[in-house]
Amino acid sequence: MAKEIPDLVAEARTGTGKGAARQARRNGKVPGIVYGDHKDPVAIQFDFNQLLTKLRAGRFLSTLWNLKVEGQEDVRVICRGVQKDVVKDLPTHIDFMRLRRTSKINLFIQVDFINQDKCPALKRGGTLVTVRPEVELMVTAGDIPESIVVDLEGRQIGETIHISDVTLPEGAVPVTDRNFVIANLAAPSALLSEEGAEEAEAPEVEAEAEAPEA
Repeated sequence: MAKEIPDLVAEARTGTGKGAARQARRNGKVPGIVYGDHKDPVAIQFDFNQLLTKLRAGRFLSTLWNLKVEGQEDVRVICRGVQKDVVKDLPTHIDFMRLRRTSKINLFIQVDFINQDKCPALKRGGTLVTVRPEVELMVTAGDIPESIVVDLEGRQIGETIHISDVTLPEGAVPVTDRNFVIANLAAPSALLSEEGAEEAEAPEVEAEAEAPEA
């Protein structure tokens, strides 16, 4: 299933250059520009508070957005830079690049775990420890997966799930070459306590000293 692309609402901005950008900021806006795809750049602006909320939510630069500007056709974009005030650390300008459906981009894709009711480790009281709730993948802009799926059926306590254990959506590849860990199935605390107690109670076997020959 393709991932739903979130909307990002902007306004058309009249004029370009430093003067027009300063005027936009005085009006409580953050000026920006959209470029790429062999088309002319378009000047836009955003409501300051709404944009700041999205920036602080995280993953802004790695999210594919559906840019909506009244009177213009929606376009898929990805942020390519956010300029900030060096003192206040607040956005002062933002750049976006248009993408075609065939463009390749890096995005963080959510990890979903299925068949937890068929997982022996969890049935025995084990815990699913998620190391990476999202995985950065290179995907096609026109076919972004909703998630990657990890099947827990048959998984035992102590097992570790790596990216190589997962069947990725068609056309998606990990950005990192390393075979990183996505999750592991940890033993329940009661089992760990029992094993620790057994080790503590195990008698120590000492080697008998040989008697010296007369």
